[in-house]
Amino acid sequence: MASDAVKEFTDDNFDTEVLNSDAAVLVDFWAPWCGPCRQIAPMIEELATENPGVSIGKVNIDENPGVAQKFGINSIPTLLLFKNGEISESFVGVRPKAALQQAISAV
Repeated sequence: MASDAVKEFTDDNFDTEVLNSDAAVLVDFWAPWCGPCRQIAPMIEELATENPGVSIGKVNIDENPGVAQKFGINSIPTLLLFKNGEISESFVGVRPKAALQQAISAV
């Protein structure tokens, strides 16, 4: 990870860090071989830095297939926004930063 602002979510810590979080959580499902995933990485970093009250992190689907399977991740990048352990928004593919920021601001 390039930034301390972006967390690393895994099969082991997902429930604690995401589903049981009091804060809103944006999760980026990605893989190192995914070009669009690498394309949005700087945007994810910016969102994490600009939204300190929101937990923002990534799940490497190659290393953490359990979480990806649990949420039916079929295409990457997929971003899921959680509030109180429930998915409040989902985005598949590359989306504009403004769309993600609007969703984050709404929770």
